[in-house]
Amino acid sequence: MTIALLTGASGFIAGHVLKILLEKGYTVKATVRSQSKADYLKSLYPADSKLSFVIVEDIAVLNAFDEAVKDVDVIVHTASPFHFKVTDPVKDLLDPAIKGTTSILQAAKKFAPQVKRVVITSSFAAIVNGSKGDWPEHTYSEADWNPVTWEEAIGTNPSTTYRASKTFAEKAAWDFLEKEKPNFTITTINPPLVWGPMIHDVTPETVNTSNANIWSLVNGSQATIPVTPALSWVDVRNVAEAHVLALEIPKAENQRYFVVADKFSYKDICGILLKNFPELSGKVPTEGGISTTKIFDVDNSKSKKDLGIEYISLEQSIVDLTKQFIDWVK
Repeated sequence: MTIALLTGASGFIAGHVLKILLEKGYTVKATVRSQSKADYLKSLYPADSKLSFVIVEDIAVLNAFDEAVKDVDVIVHTASPFHFKVTDPVKDLLDPAIKGTTSILQAAKKFAPQVKRVVITSSFAAIVNGSKGDWPEHTYSEADWNPVTWEEAIGTNPSTTYRASKTFAEKAAWDFLEKEKPNFTITTINPPLVWGPMIHDVTPETVNTSNANIWSLVNGSQATIPVTPALSWVDVRNVAEAHVLALEIPKAENQRYFVVADKFSYKDICGILLKNFPELSGKVPTEGGISTTKIFDVDNSKSKKDLGIEYISLEQSIVDLTKQFIDWVK
């Protein structure tokens, strides 16, 4: 019986990771920030005796995961902030991402010598080179790294700070592996914008950052189709699947995976919404935006080859998510 530690279990991606782990028969020790979050997740699996919880209020605190790592066999570390509400770049984004990652690796080495695999949620933010803009001649893959500097990270651009937090956190993980030589291997999962159905506790006011982009198209708050700012996406179920497969497939040891379905435009998404949900006519914007543009390409061949992922289509992802939103706009 394999015992998995899942950090940040109340999050969007982690909710799906938890579901897959339990379905596959793992015993799961989940970290959450409060008892109320534990209670909600337990309510989803009331009869599952293989699920327990550890409260970790602040992942940036020294020794935050020392107790949580004990007695586990593998670790999936998803806990990291994803938002752009930045007052203090270091306190709000950089410290939680970087220290949260190094804290769990240090704890695993010190208190859990039996751990052999650690899978970490990173991001396309750690791959993309923001200074290159659209970069139409380039194809992004796992070989790319965001060249952001610390000076840029602590500046006034929240998007740059967020991207830096993911970049420095992932680099800290690989540096730890090289310098500390622990018993475990590391795999990082690097998704771009993540959409799809939500399992975690959520309300119209607390929709996670990526899905909030679609929610704004459904609820009538967008007068025009937004210009597409990110241009690559993936369904949350594929991201969660990648995390669990990375625990199980030997080829995934000490690898990073750019888990990406394809590129997109919000004009395409609005078309999908109106085709599948005609009752949203008048709410979904029909003017503005772009349909195509000359931008970078994305390469997901490594995740397909090593992990065997079959990517969910944009239409299926948006439809499955919007089915949840429809109840909120009635």
